Amino acid sequence: MTDPHQPATAPGTSPGDVEHRAALAEALGKEVWPADRDTLVAKAQEANAPDRVLSDLRRLPSGQQFDNVQDVARALGIGTEQQRF
Repeated sequence: MTDPHQPATAPGTSPGDVEHRAALAEALGKEVWPADRDTLVAKAQEANAPDRVLSDLRRLPSGQQFDNVQDVARALGIGTEQQRF
């Protein structure tokens, strides 16, 4: 039996994935998109993002555009909610 007080996570994610993605979203905001790796790193530095967020963003492939946090999470191998049809 599951604990009714435990927050649920969407299929394809773990609570750690959700927290990780939330930290990225908080550091990047909504106005930066679309953006490449260098733009995202600069934005996160401006926001005084935690070292973990900065190191994650520096691992992104160079020359690729990201449309949102979901794209960034996918590129980093962080679980994302599965598409519903």
